[in-house]
Amino acid sequence: MTSILVVAATVLTGLSAGLFATFGYAVMPGLRRTDDAVFVQAMRAVNVAILNPVFAVVLGGAFVVSVAAVVASWGTSAAPWLLASTLLYVVGAFVVTGVVNVPLNDALAEGDDVRSLRAAFERRWVASNHVRSALTTAAVVCAAIGATRV
Repeated sequence: MTSILVVAATVLTGLSAGLFATFGYAVMPGLRRTDDAVFVQAMRAVNVAILNPVFAVVLGGAFVVSVAAVVASWGTSAAPWLLASTLLYVVGAFVVTGVVNVPLNDALAEGDDVRSLRAAFERRWVASNHVRSALTTAAVVCAAIGATRV
């Protein structure tokens, strides 16, 4: 059972890290090439669309299954790696997202001056997305190392 939990935690964490990374290397560079109105409209649409059951299962499931994997592996050489993975994931996926990205998304949802909205949003959102991408990718690496020690 421990191995199954560790694999599931690694996969779910990897899916989250992949989502954040995709925004960093594809979505946001693509939107950077658009005008202000298209940028704001696209990000508003993405921010609504991403709030769906699949996203919730991946984002929340990675945390829940990671905690279960830590508990199940406690006392083994895998546990420190899985604990590090879980902590990195929480900081990247929840803390950074909740402190920076969600408030920026909320601010982007209001107002009509697309130039000002974009100026207040884009640079900070992209920078914090890079941070959460790095942290969740590091979480995947730790989980993968932990998986080799179960």
